[in-house]
Amino acid sequence: MIHPDTEVRFIDNNKGYGLFAVHPIPRGTVTWSLDPIDREIKPEEMAGYDAIYQEILLKYSFRNKKGNYIFCWDNCRYTNHSFMANCCLTPYEFQIAIRDIQPGEELTDDYGYLNIIEPFEADPEGGDRTVVYPDDLLRLSEKWDKQLEAAFSKMMQVEQPLKKFMPGKTWETMQAINQGRIKPLSIRTCYYEVR
Repeated sequence: MIHPDTEVRFIDNNKGYGLFAVHPIPRGTVTWSLDPIDREIKPEEMAGYDAIYQEILLKYSFRNKKGNYIFCWDNCRYTNHSFMANCCLTPYEFQIAIRDIQPGEELTDDYGYLNIIEPFEADPEGGDRTVVYPDDLLRLSEKWDKQLEAAFSKMMQVEQPLKKFMPGKTWETMQAINQGRIKPLSIRTCYYEVR
């Protein structure tokens, strides 16, 4: 389930469409949560689809730590890549804003933590990365963990429109993390190791 204060807009012929904030989304806000309508597709199921459907699913899904493809039913699938992403996937089956997102700003993910299958070149954004690699989760998890910890610390202080779509156990875990009773899992635990 994608955050309700977002909409899909056309960007250009190269990027296609993207997901944009229509109201401020503060750091610590859950921007997407896995819900029962999202599809989890096992690799063997994916292999059974005709090539045209595989292409669509590969374009609009990501792989979880089990190697299954998560295909979102709603506009979440229009979230584009950025090396300076403002959202981040968590080990708890939701995504969170890791900095304040302004109205009109595109919501972005770093595809490096989405268990991509093959490396790809992306638009340079002034940093030292120009390629997204399948093992970015292993190399960059410490950086992303710091961003997540800062965002988790704000979770209980901001409005959470998606809370009602999250499992109660997940919310209890986030409260325990926020209160310092437990340490958050590393985003590294999201890594799918191809066997």
